[in-house]
Amino acid sequence: MTKQQLIEQIFAKKTFLCVGLDTDIKKIPAHLLGNDDPIFDFNKAIIDATADYCVAYKPNLAFYECMGTKGLASFERTVKYLKENYPDHFIIADAKRGDIGNTSAMYARTFFEEYDVDALTVAPYMGEDSVTPFLKYDGKWVIVLALTSNAGSHDFQLTTDQDGEHLFEKVIRKSQAWGGDENMMYVVGATQGKMFQDIRMLAPKHFLLVPGVGAQGGSLQEVCRYGMTEACGLIVNSSRGIIYASAGTDFAEAAAAKAKELQEEMAVELEQATTKE
Repeated sequence: MTKQQLIEQIFAKKTFLCVGLDTDIKKIPAHLLGNDDPIFDFNKAIIDATADYCVAYKPNLAFYECMGTKGLASFERTVKYLKENYPDHFIIADAKRGDIGNTSAMYARTFFEEYDVDALTVAPYMGEDSVTPFLKYDGKWVIVLALTSNAGSHDFQLTTDQDGEHLFEKVIRKSQAWGGDENMMYVVGATQGKMFQDIRMLAPKHFLLVPGVGAQGGSLQEVCRYGMTEACGLIVNSSRGIIYASAGTDFAEAAAAKAKELQEEMAVELEQATTKE
């Protein structure tokens, strides 16, 4: 999916919601556990219920890898189901990969050739040669961790050098020599508030993947106030707040209601953004 195609989907559907498929076998409804592949069955029901309200899905690999080959098979089935039935939805593998060049090349082959997802989250800590192998794939996106939503983000990301530049700012500035806004995004947590202003000064045209709205307490309105551009420029993720809205047989309907609620809020934000003078 190109940047322009993603923008068109956002404004056509009036949403920039990403549904995070952080599917925990210990949290899904009990009535699914007797199925041959309860993880996939849960994901399929969530996808079918929420597809009208979002533009992207983000399976978090940790929730699949913890179950070994069976979990990875569920992940692969989920990606295949999305590609066959909802080809206009952006698929992000949240795997946070990043290693020396030849290892990153294998990770890139795994996710962009074998699984054929649209985007992959990448940790930039090891520098340029750990990220550039992912950027060699036409039509694929690298989503670089910049300023995350967890409490520990302050331990390193907000430290400053002798010139007063934060580490996350250095990551954003330096990485723009490796890729552009047509193949690279940044992860910025919704809990970071006004820091979006600083990020937009460094990356005015890049899309930002924003976790932390919902269960982690981030404000959608604050994210939009400081981070939205004329082309939207945001993909806002909600995982637990949507997929675990109910633990009963109505889990899919409850997820749809939560997704619709966010979509309606996003429609208002998009309308306000497009009518600004």
